[in-house]
Amino acid sequence: MNAHLKQEIPRGRGSVVEDPRWGRIVARDKSADGEFWYSVSTTGVYCRPSCPSRGCNPENVAIHDSLEAAKATGFRACLRCRPDGRSIDEVNAAAVAKACQLIDEAEQEPTLGEIAKAVKLSPYHFHRVFKAVTGVTPKAYAGAVRAARVRERLGSSVTVTEAIYDAGFNSNGRFYAVSTVLLGMTPSRYRAGGVKEKLRFAVGQCSLGAILVASSDKGVAAILIGDDPDALARDLQDRFPHAHLVGGDVAYEKLVAQVVGFVEAPHVGLDLPLDIRGTAFQQRVWQALREIPAGKTASYADVAAQLGSPKSTRAVAAACAANGLAVAIPCHRVVRRDGAVSGYRWGVERKRALLDREALSV
Repeated sequence: MNAHLKQEIPRGRGSVVEDPRWGRIVARDKSADGEFWYSVSTTGVYCRPSCPSRGCNPENVAIHDSLEAAKATGFRACLRCRPDGRSIDEVNAAAVAKACQLIDEAEQEPTLGEIAKAVKLSPYHFHRVFKAVTGVTPKAYAGAVRAARVRERLGSSVTVTEAIYDAGFNSNGRFYAVSTVLLGMTPSRYRAGGVKEKLRFAVGQCSLGAILVASSDKGVAAILIGDDPDALARDLQDRFPHAHLVGGDVAYEKLVAQVVGFVEAPHVGLDLPLDIRGTAFQQRVWQALREIPAGKTASYADVAAQLGSPKSTRAVAAACAANGLAVAIPCHRVVRRDGAVSGYRWGVERKRALLDREALSV
């Protein structure tokens, strides 16, 4: 051990362990990167706090306030965490950003192999990195880009066929095979601003207040809860500004009664077709929420981890907030990491009431 390192490590196990920064090293805290560095005398390397290498004996560790101090030990930079360059996370983020730009600018959707080669990663590793950073697969991201491009072209092209080719589809058949998924309706109807789409709706009452249910030909498209029925109707208009809203008849009110029955007795289940509209990531989040059983909860971090994207906690919370199908997509079952009930677009008290009711019905 050189003289500099001997001076930085007082004898005795407690010296480094008692430093609050040691706990961040043990936790591999990425937020600590750039705040300090540490070196290990037995391996002769210096590292970032987030280094994924095997844990080390604190008796052999020195903590440094600067990169220069870490380099002054005479040790070499760790090859895994690259403490004197960009971190793996930064490198991966740059690769994904470049990949997204390539997808955004491509005339034809590039293959996974082509994108991976452009960012100098193997296809398998690139696919894993892309999903970890963005929360969706490269194919799902490319699909969302193409959907946005189709929507834009349908609004400006002379014909639907012209819009299809402008958006990068090399045949009408390929486009029409996925058009309803991309647009939520036929391209001709979308091009007309969705004005021909008809949504039936009705408002009922439940123990949580007023409840509005709206359906397209595909299935239930909205379940909204609040205090004011008129406000719910305005919310529906805002969500579907080009649709033709039609008040439900007696038969449709039976469907509303079925939704109300599910709110009051969640154990009976809600066996109704749904018309779920959202981005690729939102739909992945909403599907994960539907897999949380009644009577159970999960944290936003749990959901992000289940999606294979542990850094997407905020994006998961945003997807929950964008949910327009109350109870059918049970965003009320997502709570804070400490179990606290918060963040429900229809009111925290309603969220708590739903959870209490589900707990009793299990």
